[in-house]
Amino acid sequence: MHKKDAKSVIWRIILPIVVVLVWLGASGVGGPYFGRISEVSSNDMATFLPTSAESTQVNNDLAKFRDSKTIPLVVVFASPKPLGSQGLNQVKLASNSIDKTGQVVGTMSLPIVSDDKKAAFIVVPLSSSSEFAKVIPQLQTAVDNTNPSLEYKFTGPAMFAQDLNKAFSGIDGVLLLVALAVVFAILFIVYRSPILPIVTLLGAMFALSAAILVVWHLAKAGVVQLNGQVQGILFILVIGAATDYALLYIARYREELTRNVDKWSATKAAWKASWEPIVAAGGTVSLGLMCLLVSDLGSNKALGPVGGIGIVFAILSALTFLPAILLLFGKKAFWPREPKANSLKVDNYHLNHPTWTKVGKLVSRHPRRLWVGLVTLLVVACLFMPQLKADGVAQSDFVLGKSEARDGQTLLDQHFPAGSGSPAYVVAPSKDMVNVTKLLKADSGVDAVTPMFAYTAKGPVPKVVDGDVVLQTTLKDPADSLPARQTIERLRKDIQPDYPSVKFGGVSAVQLDTNNAAMHDLRLIIPLILIVITIILMLLLRSIVAPLVLLLTTVLSFGATLGIAAIAFNHIWQYPGADPSVVIFGFVFLVALGIDYNIFLMTRIREETIKNGVRNGTIKALVVTGGVISSAGIVLASTFAALYVIPILFLAQIAFIVAFGVLLDTLIVRSLIAPSLTLEIGRFMWWPSKLARKNKQQN
Repeated sequence: MHKKDAKSVIWRIILPIVVVLVWLGASGVGGPYFGRISEVSSNDMATFLPTSAESTQVNNDLAKFRDSKTIPLVVVFASPKPLGSQGLNQVKLASNSIDKTGQVVGTMSLPIVSDDKKAAFIVVPLSSSSEFAKVIPQLQTAVDNTNPSLEYKFTGPAMFAQDLNKAFSGIDGVLLLVALAVVFAILFIVYRSPILPIVTLLGAMFALSAAILVVWHLAKAGVVQLNGQVQGILFILVIGAATDYALLYIARYREELTRNVDKWSATKAAWKASWEPIVAAGGTVSLGLMCLLVSDLGSNKALGPVGGIGIVFAILSALTFLPAILLLFGKKAFWPREPKANSLKVDNYHLNHPTWTKVGKLVSRHPRRLWVGLVTLLVVACLFMPQLKADGVAQSDFVLGKSEARDGQTLLDQHFPAGSGSPAYVVAPSKDMVNVTKLLKADSGVDAVTPMFAYTAKGPVPKVVDGDVVLQTTLKDPADSLPARQTIERLRKDIQPDYPSVKFGGVSAVQLDTNNAAMHDLRLIIPLILIVITIILMLLLRSIVAPLVLLLTTVLSFGATLGIAAIAFNHIWQYPGADPSVVIFGFVFLVALGIDYNIFLMTRIREETIKNGVRNGTIKALVVTGGVISSAGIVLASTFAALYVIPILFLAQIAFIVAFGVLLDTLIVRSLIAPSLTLEIGRFMWWPSKLARKNKQQN
């Protein structure tokens, strides 16, 4: 064999086989971690607050007052008539039965009876590290075995945590299957080939397996914190991004096959034309996500490196595995619609894209009418954005559909002050206990204040540790509600100026501090992302004007999406509100991913403009990229829409915002507004690069 032939075999056969085997090996190692990622994931909101947060400090202080770290489970019993001695005996029997399970940490509370005598509840301290999915059914069985004639429900922080864990349990199964099925169906329609959808999804799954392998070990080492929402978004993000980048490469590969009979030449040409927009698009998303590292919230901060790792593997899969396996398949990958080489020298691209040729003609004839009219509609949609209630929601509203914890809280609220069972914890110097207690009781949102006791031979006395006491403060509103958070905020303003050592913790304080941190992130992260993406676009497009125009259109699209979301959330689904992080995550994905599609389009416009001038180059780029970019947008929107299968309010809202926003950006902004503005601005779009001056001579 000649040296030239041997080299050809290495490049065309051995190398692609090795690349495919490497990815198979990575998937084989990383695949088993799909089922283990919950081992390193936590849905406890308190763990995501910064150590400087007041409620975090209180949580740490409470450990000194307790023998172990616990989370309360509230069991509430109710009857349509007064309980009487028989009813109270049933509550005590149930309490004793729970105590004998061996799951109780410390001492259970005595039954607390309501003023109307028709209900009672007990507080069961459980270990915060308990497997609630196993422990709570065991406790329910213990109560059932006492044959109570009373209605009873489980609620409180432990039960809400169980509901949340149960809702997230489908992330590594149902969510993944639904997302893959949806993407496969769309790809089959796009390609009308059985091979390409399988190849594309294999690349996406290989990328996800490798990402999960890395993320699992980082989380295990404590480098990143994972929760259910970050885990779900990682799955969707990698599948969607890897599929998008694959669509771009496959479209260019098919185009090159019509020019080069040799599949090796087509692979080289396609890779050379695709790597820059794919790396730039992925880099934009990754750097946008990495901006989340400045977040105060651990949940936001975790998504930065986790999502960035996923995008990096999506890029690597699209630029290594996909070219390698398509090189091995050649034209057969497109069976039964194999591309045919075009022997003519005439560029007949419009014959291969009849639908987008019509769109191109529309843009060419009426650029000003299109961009002015569509921008006006987007501005009108933006006017509804202030109606989006993104100031946080109650913990009881996190889970969509049935929630036993929410039902139990409703039953508790019917007979007791709504904050019963989940008190606010106020840490105060023991010397100030009397005065602070008076100030707490004077507030309209407080029902009762009780010190945490230590039991001595002389009876219970307030427990003092390091000169501090803990005042258990029962609020009149549910601990996870907006009014309860407002009460904590008001108490801090009223008490802390005179008693600066007093600190507030508990469920209400955690949610208040979480919302405050999220609002801080909103003001900091959004400008930072805009700056980073603008710099990337300027470097990529060698222009100042084009990146600013694209960024403005993408931000306008985001604002319009939030306006439409406000209408849908308030009047169609009637959601109780939204978390501020919904806006942050929505902005990261829509701006970064929206810029992706503009990168795909504008890099091709730049390439064609160099050859054909602004008008002809813009229209050709729009026509030849229209199908693939629109398909990519539909795929990404569909993958994010799959988040609806997880019954979590946050994920449902992210699903709508990203899915709707991506479609709006892909089908309207990228297809009509961006090319219309390019024609309207002309050569100045590429200022100050040489292309602007070159176009002056051409057009």
